[in-house]
Parts: sequence; C-alpha cells; structure tokens
Amino acid sequence: MAGRPREFDRDEALARARDEFWSRGYEGTSMADLVSALGIASARIYAAFGSKEDLFREAVGLYESGEGGFASRALAEEPTARQAIERMLRDAVETYTRPGRPRGCMVVSAAINLATGNDQVREWLSKRRKQQTTSIIDRLKRAVSEGELASGTDPQLLGDYFTALMHGLSVQARDGVPKKRLHALCALAVEQTFGKRRN
Repeated sequence: MAGRPREFDRDEALARARDEFWSRGYEGTSMADLVSALGIASARIYAAFGSKEDLFREAVGLYESGEGGFASRALAEEPTARQAIERMLRDAVETYTRPGRPRGCMVVSAAINLATGNDQVREWLSKRRKQQTTSIIDRLKRAVSEGELASGTDPQLLGDYFTALMHGLSVQARDGVPKKRLHALCALAVEQTFGKRRN
C-alpha cells in the first residue's frame, strides 16, 4: 500500500527552518519554534529531515547555496582581487541588512553561545568559516603573485582581517547599524588595502 503523500512542500519547509535558525541561532531554536515556523508536527519534521542537527546542516547548505554564498561567488568570478573583495564586502552588507530577512550572517550568528553538548555543530561551523578564510587568503596570494598587491604583503594577515571585518559587519547589522555606515567601513578597508582607486 502506498504511503500518504506529504502534506507540505519540503523545500518551503527547509527555507522556513533556515530563516528560523538564521534569526535565533542553533541553540536558540527549539523544536517548538520549528514546529511553529514550519507548520508541521515534530514527528513529521524528524521523518522529513532527521534530527534537529541534520535539519540545521541542510538549512546552512541552503543558505550557502543562495544568499550566503556571496563570498565564494565574488572570489571566483571577479577578475581582480580588489574587485572580488569590494564585491564580497558589498554583498555581505546587502545580505546582512536585507529588508524582511534575518539580519547578519547565519553561520556567524548560529555559532554564538553553543552549549557543550553541541560541540559537533560548533566544530562544523568553525570548519566552514575557516574554509571561507582560506579562500580569501588564496585569492590574496594570487594578487601578490600577479603584482596586484606588493610583494611584501602578508596574504594570511589580510585574509584574517577581511574575515574579521565580515564577522563584525554581521554583528553590527544585527545591532541595526545603518547600511550606509557599513558600506563606508568596507570602502575604507578596501582603500587601506589596495590604495585609492585611480580615475
């Protein structure tokens, strides 16, 4: 006998779970919150997605394949490091402050105040953030080898700097700092690194 068809759209449910985790963080999102946000019983959530952790990991994957993947796209698609970093920071501000969406970065926000029992989640999120930092460093190394940045430039230091800046943008966006101020901060960081743009 064929089972009853699911009475909900899995993709839509996953998007709602993503937004719930993005708003509240992993620790701050209870199963009751997810039941309320998705509009389906906890037993059906477990049947469709597995554990809360499984659902969270899938939700982060959805975030990173969509709005949260701005850094990877900028680093891969722009012809110069300056353009890549400018676009990455600009898109960070736009993503973190978009009207009607959760503020800040899901991967940064979700990691705050994780309990000891959630070490696996903490380490998984840490690994993802470190991978992004490595991608930024690799792009800056290329910029040094191609002469876009001076030969004495430390790509790792700069990569850590831009990563810290993006994490700071996430926190400031959640605090309601206006988009205009965040863009001005990014422009300052780019100018300090690459120099003033030549007209």
